[in-house]
Amino acid sequence: MNHLLSDRINELSTSQTLAMAALARELKAQGKDIISLSLGEPDFNTPDFVKEAAKKAIDQNYSTYTPVDGYVDLKEAICRKFKRDNNLDYQPANIVVSTGAKQSLYNIAQVMINPGDEVILPAPYWVSYYEIIKMAGGIPVEVPTSVESNFKMTPAQLEAAITPSTKMIWYSSPCNPSGSVYNREELTALVAVLEKYPNIFVVSDEIYEHINFAGTFCSIASIPGMLERTITVNGVAKAFAMTGWRIGYIGAPEFIAKACTKMQGQVTSGANSIAQRATIAAVDADPSVLKDMVQAFYSRRDLVVQLAQEIPGLKANVPEGAFYLFPDVSYYFGKTLRGTLIKNADDFSMYLLSEANVATVTGDAFGNPNCIRLSYATSEDLLIEAFKRIKEALT
Repeated sequence: MNHLLSDRINELSTSQTLAMAALARELKAQGKDIISLSLGEPDFNTPDFVKEAAKKAIDQNYSTYTPVDGYVDLKEAICRKFKRDNNLDYQPANIVVSTGAKQSLYNIAQVMINPGDEVILPAPYWVSYYEIIKMAGGIPVEVPTSVESNFKMTPAQLEAAITPSTKMIWYSSPCNPSGSVYNREELTALVAVLEKYPNIFVVSDEIYEHINFAGTFCSIASIPGMLERTITVNGVAKAFAMTGWRIGYIGAPEFIAKACTKMQGQVTSGANSIAQRATIAAVDADPSVLKDMVQAFYSRRDLVVQLAQEIPGLKANVPEGAFYLFPDVSYYFGKTLRGTLIKNADDFSMYLLSEANVATVTGDAFGNPNCIRLSYATSEDLLIEAFKRIKEALT
């Protein structure tokens, strides 16, 4: 019956992270002992002070439609957060609150990209960038990186990717899926290239900002000349373990913020009222409240890097943020394991699911066909067991 559907939906790829998570849940329901390392979701509870703010909002009857771009006092709190954490001077008119950072990205694509516009994507990139850009008629231009370069795009690569059709660059730091973090020096070098192309805008996805082991963090919009041409995307899902609350936001030049509000007004209108009130408490909180969770991820990072090093053929960088490992598994391509020929990362990921009962995501979904993504947002005991199974399945 697909012929009855629009070309748009037929040409849209399914999110591989969500697809693998769904498959893992299905196998678990069948009684299989699946360890899922596929979904990027903190295994912590939302902080109590955030939940208390939500309860208070219910009692105060925040139950009516919200402003399309978010409550004014939430936008003011987001401005304070941007100034405190990122040295960015935004006003409420620069802020748009959406139903998750994914909607923020969709809004941006719809208001900024015309058919034929090119968008540079340092690969690996978050799985949905590619399809969101395609839906807007844009042309994703992948810039390949590797474990040897710590999965970071160089200024020379950026320069080589720019054409007269280049409209935007989209990237995340800390990066999903590689965990790489661009430091200020690296971003300044990229900005030196962009200074020659004043009409190119940048989307900086900083949703993992606080899950950062590098010690410092730099928003590209804080580099002189970039505030006016950067859309900074963030949210509370990852740092505050609020994935289900569905609140994301942008800081952007006012004309872009107004356009995103206009777009959102015809799609979802304002985000959930109670979640917005809870988000005020989250973004106003000092980031030090997150130290225990960040320390747990830091310890898990060290653990999974060590465990990966014990498996022959896996090559991994040392992630500086987020909660993913993105090992290169191309050593196994062309090999037959337990009767299964491994031709690519898709085969490798499915092999681990069937033979090790460990769910991962193929790197092809992130623009790097030599890798797989493993989330270490789970307990150390489960991580140890998962890597034990993987090692046994590969030897």
